[in-house]
Amino acid sequence: MFSLKQKRDIADKIQNILRETEHPELPSGEIQFSIHVSGEEAWSWADIRNNGAVTNPGVNPWNERRKCKVCGAENAALMGLDGKYICRKCWRKEFIDVPE
Repeated sequence: MFSLKQKRDIADKIQNILRETEHPELPSGEIQFSIHVSGEEAWSWADIRNNGAVTNPGVNPWNERRKCKVCGAENAALMGLDGKYICRKCWRKEFIDVPE
């Protein structure tokens, strides 16, 4: 549902919100958390954990560096039920690489 970059940004914001509470039971180091986000469709969801819990943060090129040839949407690739990637905006299967 979210790209890796978006998940990391969300996790940073959650970490900051939790830290701002200054709750005495929170650890002084990184706060461990896990949230599940349900999308509009049953197949659309994301699990987000604190960044320290992700030991191997790679880049998913389909989410991070792809652009739809048809509608121009960036970061729009989703895996379809057939195992092929489709654009979440126009539902086409045509993508191009976006330069870094």
